Amino acid sequence: MINIAPWKIFLILATCAFGVLYSLPNVVGVGASSWMKNSLPGWMPTKTVNLGLDLRGGAHLLYEVDVDVVFKERADLMLQDLRTELRKSKIGYTRIGTIPNGVRVKLRDAGDSDAVRKIIRETRNTDIITSKDSLTIEATLNDVALKEVFDQTLSQSIEIVRRRIDELGTTEPIIQRQGDNRILIQAPGANADQLKGIIGTTAKLNFHLVAATGKSGGVKTFPYMDDPTRKLGVQRRAIITGEMLDGAQPAFDQNGRPVISFRLNSAGARRFCDVSRKNVGKPFAIVLDNEVISAPVIREAICGGQGQISGGFTVEEANNLALLLRAGALPAPMRVMEERTVGPSLGADSVQAGKIASMIGLSLVLIFMLVSYGLFGFFADIALMVNVALIFAVLSGLQATLTLPGIAGIVLTVGMAVDANVLVFERIREELSSGRSVMSAIDEGYSRAMSTIVDSNLTTLIAAIILFSFGTGPVKGFAVTLGIGIMTSYFSAIMVTRLLVVIWLRRTKPTEIPI
Repeated sequence: MINIAPWKIFLILATCAFGVLYSLPNVVGVGASSWMKNSLPGWMPTKTVNLGLDLRGGAHLLYEVDVDVVFKERADLMLQDLRTELRKSKIGYTRIGTIPNGVRVKLRDAGDSDAVRKIIRETRNTDIITSKDSLTIEATLNDVALKEVFDQTLSQSIEIVRRRIDELGTTEPIIQRQGDNRILIQAPGANADQLKGIIGTTAKLNFHLVAATGKSGGVKTFPYMDDPTRKLGVQRRAIITGEMLDGAQPAFDQNGRPVISFRLNSAGARRFCDVSRKNVGKPFAIVLDNEVISAPVIREAICGGQGQISGGFTVEEANNLALLLRAGALPAPMRVMEERTVGPSLGADSVQAGKIASMIGLSLVLIFMLVSYGLFGFFADIALMVNVALIFAVLSGLQATLTLPGIAGIVLTVGMAVDANVLVFERIREELSSGRSVMSAIDEGYSRAMSTIVDSNLTTLIAAIILFSFGTGPVKGFAVTLGIGIMTSYFSAIMVTRLLVVIWLRRTKPTEIPI
């Protein structure tokens, strides 16, 4: 244990240098940190630890997802598919429409009921219920389909909300499902009003062919965005949906007016090309969130997969709409159930209290080690400072979010970081008391204490992993800093302290140990 290979010495020193350099941006002033980010090369350390909502302030929003809208859309799709199949099979009916989570059809001839059941049976995840009237058949989504739609809607909503918030440049937001149909959003440093404007918009974009005058079947009516009193009837089935968008950017037309330039994916480009070629001279409507933006006439086949949306936007509206279209449409509307704004003054108080607690804890540990173990305690103090630097270096590199529980984890780690050194130093004292030489006592001290050190650190690390796996929010923050601190403290206590002891032994060749 006394002899250390040259490559290990190089690795230890390089790791210590890494810790000091990458933790440095966290302790310099705001001006110096900004200069480092703007002036230093990309490989140089410029990242800092992100402060969480409880330290920095920000927005706390709780949304409820209206999943019933998705069930209604599924019922509409079932209705369209069933109507198409009945026409293909030339089966007559007197009435057809939607019911909660399904469709109902009333046949002209009861003899067609078996054929209709077969058609519905081929539709995945549906249950068939025959009413008392033998001419009436109902088909509804079964429990498996309902749960699948529910989970898919919540998961998709969370992912799209995450994309939208990431587009705003907010770092480390907390976005998670809460209960059956609610989404919790905590965004440090974000403006609540701006966040609500971006998150609350469904941004569902569809292109529909305008319905022929006098046609009633398969037609939906939408108001114009600029004049809600005007209505426009369009074909129910969209020719292009928001899922076919491959990108959207704000731009300006030839007259300098803000527009949105969009690009379709390959499937959307092919479909738009085919539909526009077959409908030259006919109008089509651009519908956003159930409002008609415009209804231009198709002059020629549009096969490039690119186009522009104009609707009298301001520059800010064009930027926000392009952001929403890039992130994707929410599958269902969401409404705010709870809103809280955490002020920066609370964060400043918390940070100051955390700093004071950390400095007091660190100072007491440093003094205790110095008084108890003399020179070896000084070596342990140096290793402890390296340990703190490594913790902040890893947190900065991972761009982790530091919260109040995270600060508690760091303070706890500072107290635990010297445990390994205490075990080693006490073992060395015992070996010296039994009459061993200096070299032999130090060698035995490190060798015999190693298994105990590994066991104690491993059990604490397992607890941190369990907390991170099953905990949420603040508990995860505590577990992250605790887990990182355990690994860095093991390195600093064993590797760094031992290297300092070996260097001291080689240079002084002592006959006794000041411990």
